[in-house]
Amino acid sequence: MTTRDSSTPTPTQPQATQGRRGIIAGLVYVFEQVMPDPFVLSIGLTLVVAVLALILAPKGNLSTLLTSWYGGTFNILGFALQMILILATGYAIADAPIVQRGLRALAARVQTPARAALVVFPIVAIAAWLNWGLGLIVGALLSREIARRVKVDFAWLVAGSYSAWSICNSGLSSSIALSQASHGNALNLVEKATGHVVPLADTIFAPFVFVPTVAVVVVMTAIFIWMHPKPEHVHVFADRGEESPEASSDPHAREASASSFAARMERSMLGTLLLLALGIGYLALTWSTKGFELDINTTILIFLLVGLALQRTPIAYADAIRRASRQTGSMLLQYPVYGGIMGIMTGTGLASMIAKTFVAVATPLTLPVWSYLSSLIITLLIPSAGGHWAVQGPFVLPAALSLHASVPRTAMGVAMAENVANMLQPFWAVPVVAIAGIRIQRVMGYTAVTFVVSLIIYALALWLI
Repeated sequence: MTTRDSSTPTPTQPQATQGRRGIIAGLVYVFEQVMPDPFVLSIGLTLVVAVLALILAPKGNLSTLLTSWYGGTFNILGFALQMILILATGYAIADAPIVQRGLRALAARVQTPARAALVVFPIVAIAAWLNWGLGLIVGALLSREIARRVKVDFAWLVAGSYSAWSICNSGLSSSIALSQASHGNALNLVEKATGHVVPLADTIFAPFVFVPTVAVVVVMTAIFIWMHPKPEHVHVFADRGEESPEASSDPHAREASASSFAARMERSMLGTLLLLALGIGYLALTWSTKGFELDINTTILIFLLVGLALQRTPIAYADAIRRASRQTGSMLLQYPVYGGIMGIMTGTGLASMIAKTFVAVATPLTLPVWSYLSSLIITLLIPSAGGHWAVQGPFVLPAALSLHASVPRTAMGVAMAENVANMLQPFWAVPVVAIAGIRIQRVMGYTAVTFVVSLIIYALALWLI
């Protein structure tokens, strides 16, 4: 009996193809064997940052480290709740019956892994460009619907949806772009330094941002089609028989008669209409007097209103949020830990030291690229774009002004690096894999490829466009 040697090509497996499979399989293996659970990883990163701060940071003493860690851990709780609400309200939209039917209709048109990639990438990318929370949820749920119908490697498919989501920091929910376009925003560092805001036309709609965003989606679609595992190596979706959102029962459901006053109130649209009137009225009043602008709270409000309209009744929306809450447990654990890391880096001066090291060697032409490269390092330790900008912005923006470099390009270099580094930083992948029901390590083996490709595309765009 003969055995297959992975180093010897077979007639049906060309050497180049086999080599490529070996690289991808090796990456998946490394991530499965080396990368621990994201919560454990966040603890390990805390240790690494603490040691670096004590050794290298200008204020690296034990007292500053401990107080900075404590402050960062609890100062992030408000932001953490905002992010969880974005996830929950986005889930409620994707959970709505009309959206579920749309996702199933899209999934029904898929017969092959190649078609799966061609469907997942543009749909998830558009959703993520509109809002990162919606993109996460749509990607996870669409992947599950497709995997139920087609023999496709599930880790590969979830990684594809996460890769398509990666462009979110170049879209309408980019906290860096939104904050610099919002008058009076606490994180509008450009306005504080110059008295001017940076309109979205100069950031997310500028060619140096929009072109590579589209390029990443197109190129990664082709690459994912190319690197799908051979049929004998495919790990299919293990359907655990979860009920659909429409059919699932609420553990808190009443045993009272369906005609009771309480049941009629729960099923009545009056409560929904009241909240819609309040929310739409506030948006109309604010936008008519102050002009159109988006921030985190406005985004949450819009998602809340859209979800209420799609779910129709208060009880249906409450049930959807209860289902969403099952996916937020890991986020509740990790946000405070990363807040502590952020506090250590900021309070001890470690982050400023890293950023200043890159800025010191920059020129007006190269500063956006150096901002991008330094952002890659900081993002791995501070996976929140808003918190990251609060750390790096105060150093790259004064450098841009003193060097007469492009301020929008320097700021968006930070945001672009967020897109790239998220493919190795598992923080934002947690809700995706939780909803999809898969181990994160297999997914990250594939997204490591996205990291390399998008790293090059965004760097070239900052340099050449």
